[in-house]
Amino acid sequence: MDKNTSILKLKSIQADTNACVTIIENDVKTHEGLLSDMPIALKDNVITKGILTTGGSKLLSNYIPPYSATIVHKIKQAGGIIVAKTSLDELGMGGTGTASFNGIVRNPHDLKRQAGGSSSGSAVVVAAKAVDYAIGSDTGDSVRKPASFVGVVGTKPTYGRISRYGIIPYASSLDHVGYFTSNVSQAARLCDVLSGHDPLDQTSLPYAPTKTLETLSDDVKGKVFGIFEDVIKAISDEETLKNFERLCSALIERGAILKSISMNEDLLRACLPTYYIIANCEATANHSNLTGVNFGLTQSGENVEDIMTQTRTVGFGTLIRKRFIIGSYGLKDENQEKLFRQAQKVRRVVVEEFTKMLNQCDGLLAPATSSCAPLLEGANTNVLSNTHLIAENYMILSNFSGAPSITVPSLPVNGLPHGVNITCKIEDEATMFNMALAIESCVKELL
Repeated sequence: MDKNTSILKLKSIQADTNACVTIIENDVKTHEGLLSDMPIALKDNVITKGILTTGGSKLLSNYIPPYSATIVHKIKQAGGIIVAKTSLDELGMGGTGTASFNGIVRNPHDLKRQAGGSSSGSAVVVAAKAVDYAIGSDTGDSVRKPASFVGVVGTKPTYGRISRYGIIPYASSLDHVGYFTSNVSQAARLCDVLSGHDPLDQTSLPYAPTKTLETLSDDVKGKVFGIFEDVIKAISDEETLKNFERLCSALIERGAILKSISMNEDLLRACLPTYYIIANCEATANHSNLTGVNFGLTQSGENVEDIMTQTRTVGFGTLIRKRFIIGSYGLKDENQEKLFRQAQKVRRVVVEEFTKMLNQCDGLLAPATSSCAPLLEGANTNVLSNTHLIAENYMILSNFSGAPSITVPSLPVNGLPHGVNITCKIEDEATMFNMALAIESCVKELL
């Protein structure tokens, strides 16, 4: 797809989907490479020099950065052309695409349904075929869940595989750069472009870029797919379960080995509350600089403290203020040990158990979500049910552990897109992409 076609498509879907914060028409190719002439969209928490970068927050709705993120330079060096900054839940905190200062993002397959979040806009522009590649970020499942809801490939490589320098943070120990593509081959290509050590990011892995595209194959004969039984048991949607069984049968016909694997249910149910404590505490610390004193949509006040209070009150949405209250409470001296530190200890136990699961297979497979995308209005969620705590939120495990994880479109549910997720051992993106390609091939045969 050429740049002009992409921009026209982005404009044509904007009124219905609200996928973009900014459409960029003046970027040009500067190099030749794996992404030559390809239009790329960036989640609007990716810092771009001289281009509005809002993070989905009213407080940053006038912020023009003086530098660009490392991945922006990598995209340009590979020949890519930046065509859009996409909508997101405010500061990456949210899973619905409904919590941005610029409004709700809608699913292009059904405008009455969620696109998922927080990387909602990036998912939508790929699903609507306005671009083939879009950058997101994934702190809990913010790339992989939207990918399931809109029917695209959503990839979260190993923690530290892609530099986070120049990405507005959410929770530093959980944040990953992720991305959306139209197929698995493109996902492998983009991993090779974006990966590699970056001295500007202290969490960056000390390795050269991956070469997963060179070894990409859908041959999974003898590969062990671990079936995450706890997730299956937590799903009640019959079509989701039937489609997953069909996919498993197709993988067996290709010579794959399927192995049931389970995890302690109490630990699984503890993942989401543990995540909320850690993520909100880290986010509160990370965003303490958003005061309006040095940058942002500054509000007037009689003194510095008054300016900060007014700026944050006006600049932050309700959901963000709630999360900052939780984070501030958890970071209080008297609460750190019994809340924040305790959550970190629970996370360590969970990661140890999850690592044991991954060591029993080549990749762990399950439906990415319990069903298709929920409606924007009228959805009724039992937040204490296993469907919510496990089937809808188990992908947090790969953020806790840093393991690479990918969602691939599967068979439709209720006539709408739906995906499956495969998670592999840390630093083993090559196996992940090969297993994902086999799933993609099976789905094509089943459709």
